[in-house]
Amino acid sequence: MVVTPNAHSLTISPRIQTRLQNGELTRSRVNEFQDFLNQVDRVIFQHRILTDNAYTRWFQAGNATDEELRYFIQQFSVFSNQFLVAALLKVINSPTLQQSRASREILLNELGVIYRKLSGTANTQTTQTDEEKDRGGDPEFVSTEGTVDGGICRFRAAHFEWLTAVAEGLGLHYEDIGQRKHGSATTLYFCDELQRLYGSDDANIAEGASFAVENWAAAGFWQELEDGLMQIKQLRHPQLRLAFFTWHNRVEAQHAGHTLEELEAVYFQPGFARTKFIQGGQEILDAIAVFWDGLERDRLNAIYA
Repeated sequence: MVVTPNAHSLTISPRIQTRLQNGELTRSRVNEFQDFLNQVDRVIFQHRILTDNAYTRWFQAGNATDEELRYFIQQFSVFSNQFLVAALLKVINSPTLQQSRASREILLNELGVIYRKLSGTANTQTTQTDEEKDRGGDPEFVSTEGTVDGGICRFRAAHFEWLTAVAEGLGLHYEDIGQRKHGSATTLYFCDELQRLYGSDDANIAEGASFAVENWAAAGFWQELEDGLMQIKQLRHPQLRLAFFTWHNRVEAQHAGHTLEELEAVYFQPGFARTKFIQGGQEILDAIAVFWDGLERDRLNAIYA
């Protein structure tokens, strides 16, 4: 499958064309799949929180006050930490061993198991300044590719510890972030919907939610957040450590490409339910919109507690 720049038009991949030519798929099945891709494009890729996020668009300019910035970090930390619950549910409810392993890759990396690079991809760069390590990720603790299988677990590689480092630069501490008691009503709604949908025991709902989450993550909001934070770091807070945001910005674009191949695979599996897949994707994107809209509304009304 190919995503056409700007248009986000999903088209039949060469893999599907080959299967059609080899007689593995009928023309009617391929036509049905193209119709499904068109629906995915309308419901997921054209969802307004992917195409028009007012909060992150504002944030990108780097004009957030310290109070606004602390509130953002606190709310984002609640989502980030509570995501672990949804990720664990996704592992528990995985319908196959292969899918369980894929889900564990995500969860264990979140918890601090470093991706072990496969042969031939080793990082030969051994000397970096502290600024380069923060911008690109300290090679001792991070990698954007490989597998957690055989990887090393380090406390400092846990994503929430990176986010704690950002918070510390703004006068927030571990006890001030990440727990449900720190979340606004809209933040907690999003966290609960992640558990219900991303961690669903209905494989089709979970697949749809996972696909939507990965493509939301690759839709550009990480870049907007990084741009704004880099402006703030340069102008006001040179002590800010932003590896949490710069690492996610780099890695999420890679994940989205994989989800398109996964979509192709799951569609032709027995038991695939198109309606439930779309439902899972649409409902999680609606919940994501509640989160960002909540931040925007709180910003406009100067609500920071």
